[in-house]
Amino acid sequence: MKAIFIAFDQAHYERIVEMLERSNCRGFTSWTDVQGRGSVDGEPHYGSHAWPSMASAILTMVDDKRVPLVLGKLREFNEERPKLGLRAFVWNIEEQI
Repeated sequence: MKAIFIAFDQAHYERIVEMLERSNCRGFTSWTDVQGRGSVDGEPHYGSHAWPSMASAILTMVDDKRVPLVLGKLREFNEERPKLGLRAFVWNIEEQI
């Protein structure tokens, strides 16, 4: 199993969830109103007067073989929307109950 953490502009929440569903990633945990700033470029998401946008984040656990499919769809989605600020990170899951 792998964990995929996805952070993105909250305006695209529904599209990301739809993409996960189409990729047969049923389970996930999400956070709304996430604040942050990317390490490379893009605008901060602080929910302030100067930087009013906010981010969302999703954590989903997927089978190892499904990771390339999900990351490929996320990469494609991000390339279509350069201001999305989407980032995805993959971790190994050692144990689960």
